[in-house]
Order: sequence, then C-alpha cells, then structure tokens
Amino acid sequence: MADKSVSMKRPQRQLVLNKGAEKYIFRYEQGREDELLDALIDQAKDRRTDFDWFDAAVISFKLTQSLIGSAEQLLREGDPRREESRWGSQDKDVKTIP
Repeated sequence: MADKSVSMKRPQRQLVLNKGAEKYIFRYEQGREDELLDALIDQAKDRRTDFDWFDAAVISFKLTQSLIGSAEQLLREGDPRREESRWGSQDKDVKTIP
C-alpha cells in the first residue's frame, strides 16, 4: 500500500524577496503560514544577514495578500447549492435571508 502522507502533502508555496545582490526565498506548505512568520522573525533577529524588520514586514504583507486572494477565490468557487439555499432560487419573487 502506498504511503498516504506523500500523496496527501499540502501544496507548496513560496515568497521571494530580492534585496540588492541577495535573494531570500521562503518556501512553506499551505496551512503552515504561522511557521513562515516565525522564520521571518528569526531572520530579522539574525545579525549575520541583511534581512531586517522592514523586509519581514514586506514578506508578511505579501503573505497576507496571498491569503486574502485565496479566501476570495474560495468564496467565488463556493458551492452553488449553498448560494441558492441562502438566497432562494432565481424564479422566486421573495427571498429569505437567514
């Protein structure tokens, strides 16, 4: 039997920051954004790199934009039956809103 953990792996995502000659690539699994934020904090605290708090803010902002985009897509692709039951069918004059 195949290992289901491999086939059930979450989609990989990445955010990239180009800063001068340096390139910071942060890869993370969907649903583990909290670990990415922890990594950003660790990088900003590390004095051995040029990655600073502003850079962490830029990446976290991009992460937030990505999450908002994903949420909007999920809402657009929602179950059409859910919309019909919420707003009533198109041929009725009266709509019931919960």
